[in-house]
Amino acid sequence: MLFRNLVLFQLPDGWRIEPAELETLLGQKPLKPVGGFDLQSRGWLPVGPQKRPLLSHGHHHLLAMGINQKLLPASVVNQEAESRAEAIAAGQGYPVGRRQMRELKLKVADELRPQALVRRQVLHGWLNLADGWLAIDSSSVPRAEEFTETLRDALGSLPAVRMGTRKAPSTCMTNWLTADSVPGRFTIDQDLELRSVDGTSTVRYARHALDGRDIKAHLSGGKVPAQLGLTWQDRISFILQHDLQIRRIRFLDIYEDENAAADTPEEQYLVDFALMTGELAKVTADLVKILGGVAPAGQHQAGQN
Repeated sequence: MLFRNLVLFQLPDGWRIEPAELETLLGQKPLKPVGGFDLQSRGWLPVGPQKRPLLSHGHHHLLAMGINQKLLPASVVNQEAESRAEAIAAGQGYPVGRRQMRELKLKVADELRPQALVRRQVLHGWLNLADGWLAIDSSSVPRAEEFTETLRDALGSLPAVRMGTRKAPSTCMTNWLTADSVPGRFTIDQDLELRSVDGTSTVRYARHALDGRDIKAHLSGGKVPAQLGLTWQDRISFILQHDLQIRRIRFLDIYEDENAAADTPEEQYLVDFALMTGELAKVTADLVKILGGVAPAGQHQAGQN
């Protein structure tokens, strides 16, 4: 159980929930089949070897949101609607108009929806009560926000907001690239995306040394980093984005320690979760520190510009 992405949500100081209560509330909102005329349903799935609503390790808790989504491509609806429109036009003696066609498509969609195939997606979240934040393993912020909405519905309330830092990540990344170094236990990796302020041009580097004159020329010309590859203590690499998303996490040598190997897949799942939470909690704390610390909740967007 190793996360590949982190979308971080800040919790208020002192916010707590007992694991037993959290598990009970999640169990009361399980994932259900999609209703006949609905497009999707969201709910909670068992997680971990014991298939319980919650997996806990100290102050770290793993939970899994399931999404059942009906697949009804617009092309299928349009094809059926056009076929029916031809028959209607022949019967009424004149072509189907725009309004009539729009209503026909809605009718077709309603009729086909109960027969649509259902795709299931699973999204994992990590509740870190020791540090006061929630992390979602997703590369999509809207999908991560769906996770928090579903969790809020299960708990009755969830005072979580997107985490921000006192210093804007883009500003800090510019300074690091200019100085060819990063504070703390980080080093610059080999991935970079630069964008013009007006968003009209983008320059990307992949697996490329980032200490060249061309990069500094782009920075001098007004481009700003949208994302930058970093490595933490030669153990974990990732991409930091301008909005504080952490993507493409790779654990480089986490399994060289003999304590990282377990005898069974079930035991390995638990070991992976313990290792992941231990390592990524340190990475996140170090990263937030070099970005000036967590911004006050009322200013949580300040570090994302």
